[in-house]
Amino acid sequence: MDVTELLESASLLVPEELATENDITVRDVWDYLAHDEWQIALSLLEELGDGRTLPLTFWEQLAEAAGQLRLERSATWCHWRCSEIRNGMIRADLTLRSAAEARRRTPISGHGVLRPMWDIGNLSPTGGAAVSIAGLWVEDMPFLEPGGRATVRLVPLTPSHWKHVETGQRISMHEDRSVAGTAVVLEVHLPATAMPMR
Repeated sequence: MDVTELLESASLLVPEELATENDITVRDVWDYLAHDEWQIALSLLEELGDGRTLPLTFWEQLAEAAGQLRLERSATWCHWRCSEIRNGMIRADLTLRSAAEARRRTPISGHGVLRPMWDIGNLSPTGGAAVSIAGLWVEDMPFLEPGGRATVRLVPLTPSHWKHVETGQRISMHEDRSVAGTAVVLEVHLPATAMPMR
């Protein structure tokens, strides 16, 4: 499919009653598509998708359209959202330790590059702490400095390790044996395959 077909197909997956905080609806997307304003239509679809859980196909089509438009940041975000649907997503308030307290001296990338280990309360067969890996996306920031604080989105590498994690739980981030940061869980979303049937 070409960009127009991908964006049209994705827009058909958005409920007509869904609106952003700025009252943007799928009708606005269609207006931009009618005038070949693909990049604006893509941005509006991303914004509509951020307000509600939409199907995996929606994000796959947006990722493909963004790739064809050579919008690397949008493509990366849409692929990330696909991962959230497949593997689940945990939102958390993360505070990194300062450069004086931890080994990290440089900022971490905010766009899903880092896949740190997390102590989420699992135990190893010998009774010690067992860590689990999750990709990290910093909301609304391109990077996070040591000592900084931000809301982050975590995508578990092994979703079954994270089934017990719940809102309000404190978890710790590790890049080596030492604690690199601590986070308080704000939301937990199970993978699409683990969601109960309705």
